[in-house]
Amino acid sequence: MPYFETSTDGTRLHYVDYGPRDGRTLVFVNSSYFGTEMWEFQMLALADEGYRCVGFDRRGHGRSDDVWGGFDLDTLAGDVGALVDHLDLSDITLVGHSIGTAEVVRYLTLHGSGRVARVALVAGMAPGPARSADHPEGVDPALIEAGNEVFRKDRPAFFASGADDFFALHRPGNEVSPAAVQYWVDRCAGATARAGNALGELVVTLNVAPELAKIDVPVLVVHGTHDVSAPIALTGERAARLIPGSTLLVYEDAGHGLFVTHADQLTADLREFANR
Repeated sequence: MPYFETSTDGTRLHYVDYGPRDGRTLVFVNSSYFGTEMWEFQMLALADEGYRCVGFDRRGHGRSDDVWGGFDLDTLAGDVGALVDHLDLSDITLVGHSIGTAEVVRYLTLHGSGRVARVALVAGMAPGPARSADHPEGVDPALIEAGNEVFRKDRPAFFASGADDFFALHRPGNEVSPAAVQYWVDRCAGATARAGNALGELVVTLNVAPELAKIDVPVLVVHGTHDVSAPIALTGERAARLIPGSTLLVYEDAGHGLFVTHADQLTADLREFANR
């Protein structure tokens, strides 16, 4: 299996590199808890069509090293950069989901857009859901901390009880089989307790709003109307307002797990965006 080492502390991270090496390149950055398998409906379809699809398991996730440190946003974004540099990628479409969108934004802040042609923020946590001085309508940080405490006490129950909201299964058209729901719940266990706790704490103070206004490449924002994890008014819509010239696509009835429930639609939108 292919691995690369991070530039900050030598952590060994697993990556996948699908499709022809001379195809248009999309680099996928995952949500919390999941490894590269979360993008199976997008990466496999696009690679089969001739696109190069690259992704990696974040530190403490999937097949990457189980480490204690490096869960600050700068280091996580540096890991994205280490992969891009390792494969010497250029003219890429950088795609992030959930907390991965914050890593994408911080990557641009730290490394610039020299290797990046365009960015897609899918069901993003960016710019940050928590209340802050420049975001007074945000979620009370104490509520996020309370959710983190529930996570710490019983991770399996946290994942199992959140599946309905994650996929918005109560909304029309969001059909996910019980077996598939269980599969995705099980995949969440691919992240270590340390990684899950650290990323939960990161969300409490997450605020990349000032960085969004500085993005100098085309940006596609994709968000669901019924995203409980990252409510659209606090994240997707706000991100689109802050990013100059961005395009917002709203998926009606979609939840945070729209990469499954709206897989074909997301794949088509990423394909069209990558070809601009």
